Amino acid sequence: METVRKKYRELMPVLTEQGRRLWAAVEAQAMGWGGVSLVAQATGLARNTIDAGLKELQAGVRLDASASERVRTRRPGGGRRRLAEKHPMLVAHLEAMVDPSTRGDPISPLRWTCLSRSQLVAGLAKRGYQVSERTVGELLHGLGYSLQSNRKSVEGEDHPDRDRQFRYISRQTRLFQSRGEPVISVDTKKKELVGEFRNSGREWRPKGKPEEVKIHDFRDVDTLPLGGKAIPYGVYDLTANAGWVNVGIDHDTPDFAVQSIRAWWLQMGSRAYPKAREVLIMADCGGSNGYRTRAWKVAL
Repeated sequence: METVRKKYRELMPVLTEQGRRLWAAVEAQAMGWGGVSLVAQATGLARNTIDAGLKELQAGVRLDASASERVRTRRPGGGRRRLAEKHPMLVAHLEAMVDPSTRGDPISPLRWTCLSRSQLVAGLAKRGYQVSERTVGELLHGLGYSLQSNRKSVEGEDHPDRDRQFRYISRQTRLFQSRGEPVISVDTKKKELVGEFRNSGREWRPKGKPEEVKIHDFRDVDTLPLGGKAIPYGVYDLTANAGWVNVGIDHDTPDFAVQSIRAWWLQMGSRAYPKAREVLIMADCGGSNGYRTRAWKVAL
């Protein structure tokens, strides 16, 4: 996407309206599925503008020298201004509304919100902004949010103080960051079999010659020096937006979890926060970092 953005910046001064439309359509075609969204995000052009260019390409329209002279070109500054330019504080107010309700994955740059676009439109209307749901969606995409489907993982009813709990965590995070103290999120990632076992994914190999692996996924500790399984433990630094992964070969124990945090601190954390005296650790409180696991607390 960065390549498309760079090309568009260089070509924009010399392209007419139709030229930009057709160029964006060609780039979207070359990207395949999802190309229209990616080009729109990279260039700032509206999706319907790129769709119009695609229709022109399908109809056989081509831009030549004689045609470019007949194409209407707007004077600089022509057209309707973007709302974000007309109201400089719009994006800041939108993010302020979304931030307390934002959810995220420690290993992904994507974020998502539990508020709907209609709720956000209503909230912005109270602040004096008249925007559409489509505009809110485009602004959210620009801020790094995406639509996420529900996942069945909740048993029973939510505790009435659940929202208060996350707001407290959010306040503590901002407090630690304001003091220059590290805030990390930790978790054990997906365990992987090591050796001649079947793993997900594909790789390029000569046709008809797939890599042969064992029929059963039984761990063979006698022949495999790594015991047949790798256990990654991730440490994510929220402030620095940097990750650390420690890979173990034994079991996912509290000692292993703390050792992973210790390794992160010695090799990354102490350099990024040389004056730190405290660290805020956020965990799912299950397994090796369970809130009832005394070994986890004592080792910390």
